[in-house]
Amino acid sequence: MKPFSSEVEEKSVVEVDWADRWQVYQRLQELEIPCWCEANQPLKVELVTPMTVVQLWSVMRQFTSSRRDLIYSLEINWQSGDPYS
Repeated sequence: MKPFSSEVEEKSVVEVDWADRWQVYQRLQELEIPCWCEANQPLKVELVTPMTVVQLWSVMRQFTSSRRDLIYSLEINWQSGDPYS
């Protein structure tokens, strides 16, 4: 039986609007998440741990959510004091 591991070890192609692709790529690089962005190719991200999956989700949310939704999330979190709601 293989021991439990938090390693995900998967490379994923991420659907990103072409206009936002470079900014998403740069942010993932800043977070030290392995990713590749070649000319006229989709963004590829290596998802190794659950933390990288959550970080990718957060970065993508910044670019796909409306300004109103992002403000609402900040207001709710600020009022509740719960950073994960």
